Parts: sequence; C-alpha cells; structure tokens
Amino acid sequence: MPIPTDHSKPIRLSAKENAYNQLQQWIIDGTLLPGEKLNDTELAKALGVSRTPIRESLQLLESQGFVKMYPGKATQVTEVEKDSIKDLLPPLAVIQALSAELAIPNLTDEILEQLKKTNDLFSDAIRTENYYSALKVDEQFHKIIVSAANNKYIDGILESLQAHVRRQFFHNSIALTEKSVDDHWEIINLLEAGDVQALSTVMKENWVRNINKF
Repeated sequence: MPIPTDHSKPIRLSAKENAYNQLQQWIIDGTLLPGEKLNDTELAKALGVSRTPIRESLQLLESQGFVKMYPGKATQVTEVEKDSIKDLLPPLAVIQALSAELAIPNLTDEILEQLKKTNDLFSDAIRTENYYSALKVDEQFHKIIVSAANNKYIDGILESLQAHVRRQFFHNSIALTEKSVDDHWEIINLLEAGDVQALSTVMKENWVRNINKF
C-alpha cells in the first residue's frame, strides 16, 4: 500500500483529528484508491501515531461512507459512485442557498472584501487552468458565506456533503469554469443588496449546474 511521506502534520490537533483529516484527504484525492485495502499498522507508522486513533478514524470514515470495514478481514476504500453526485448536489445547493440568506444580516465590509479577494484568486486559478487550486478556492469562497451564516448545524451537514462532492470532482476530473466566477460576482452583489429571492436562485444554480457534467 503506497503511502506518501511528504504530507503535512498539523499541530494543535489530537492524534485522532490529525489521522482522520489526513486519511480523508488521501481518499478524496485518490492517494488511497477506491477498493484499496488499508492496513492500520502501516497507516499508524506513516502518521506517527498509535493504531487506536487510526482505528477510530476509520470507524468515523466508515460512518461517512468513505471506507468499508469487514471485521476480522479488511478495511477497504469505498468505490466512487459517479451517479451519486445527482443525489449530493441538490441538497447541497439548498443548504448553501439557505446559508447565503442567513448570512445577509451578518455581512460586514470586511466579509464582502474577503469574498471579492477570494473570487479574484478563483478567477486566476481557472484562467491558468490550475483546477485543483480552483476547487479549493471555490470551497473557501462558500465557506466564508457559511461562516457568516453562523449556524453550527449547517456547518456539520455541509462538511460531510462537501467532502463527498470534492471526491467526485477529483475522480471524475470535473473542471470549474469562468461561469462559476461570474456566479460568484453575482452572489456578492446580491448579498450586498440583500436580495434573498434572487440570491437563492443564483446560489442553487451555481451548484446544480455541475450535475450535467457527470
């Protein structure tokens, strides 16, 4: 089982949090391939932790659908089901639209400026065809809005959905386009204007449009 040795080791995280974050990232980006058998001893050695946080992380990843554990036999990375994106994106779009609506009363000039700078970075990544970076910056753009909504329940739901969507984009080589940049500018303007109805429509379209790419 090939395991990278050049991964980052975040500080101020528990062993379980560190292991979980890294394993999830490797599954999302394909470092750990669909169907690959995972060896907790090897993973523990690679991450510099004991087997306990690895096992706890794998149990959590199983509950989220990233791995399948067969007691006494093996733990395997789940397959990427391409059609599942059609089930993932619609609820994600609705929750993102709700987040934008809830964010309106909490907007500040600083938040709006942060959104504009992030979208500039997003545009640069797409123009230079750095699609991996574009995907990460796009997620950061929406996280700013979700953070402004200040709803811990939405945070938890979106974290799980977003991870699965990210995996779909990696494995199916979906590239975001300039249309998404334009959507972001419109979202910023509608947030600033407080136009809830139009904002909800644009936010949903920004997400569900990608269904047609699968």
